[in-house]
Amino acid sequence: MNQVVILRGSEPRRILETVIAKKVPIIMSYMSRHKWHVAKVLLTDIGSGRFSVEVAPRKRPHPININIGQSVGMSFKYGYGKFIFETGVVGLEPSPDSPSGGQIVLNIPAGIELVQRRSYFRVQVPESLEVDVAIWHRGSDSPESVPPEQQSPTDGNEIHGRLLDISAGGAQVAVSNECAPEFKKGQIVSLRFTPMPYETPISFNSQVRNTLPTADGSAVCLGLQIVGLEASAEGRMVLARLVTVVEQYYRINQAGAKQFDMETAIL
Repeated sequence: MNQVVILRGSEPRRILETVIAKKVPIIMSYMSRHKWHVAKVLLTDIGSGRFSVEVAPRKRPHPININIGQSVGMSFKYGYGKFIFETGVVGLEPSPDSPSGGQIVLNIPAGIELVQRRSYFRVQVPESLEVDVAIWHRGSDSPESVPPEQQSPTDGNEIHGRLLDISAGGAQVAVSNECAPEFKKGQIVSLRFTPMPYETPISFNSQVRNTLPTADGSAVCLGLQIVGLEASAEGRMVLARLVTVVEQYYRINQAGAKQFDMETAIL
């Protein structure tokens, strides 16, 4: 069952008003100089058809290179779900009292998608599946500027790994120890894998959050955070597929666990 609901009409404004009242942090994803970036922002004001955000303070602040007319993706967790939407930058305003140096003015979206939080819980890849992942990268701080579905091995360095778990927000992929030096924290990479043998591949961009050795030391596990899917209709279609994949894997794992219990009872 697809766990995505689209909220329209007066709902987007009501939700954003709740975000202000509850001081809910928002993750903003945006492209700058052909690179994906993410920043935590706080919603500070809402008016007629528009709302304003400012970048949340951080230990090592750096400028947000964003332009009027640019599309950005927004996501935040609240209650039992995660809310995502795309909007456009309509203004940049100075804010001398803010550590971020200014505010970003954005359009109130016509619709906000609500994804059930269970879709963001990691599910293990079923033991019956061996899911190969193709990974492209161009360097520790050089994100992909080409959409994942249009990439080929000539667009960067191609490395293959094995998918360990997946959610609507991230994944873990095991790569050989020889490939480990190719990946660094903060690096943006592009992934493509086929969830089930009979399905078409799915592609998206991710940021490397950590690199840790596997329990047996035979490989390195990449912890990945998916980025950019909120910022376009195509990306949100990919997100909907990921939600379906999470549900598929969960059901397969549950069926396998029940089968194991039955076999154990018989023995």
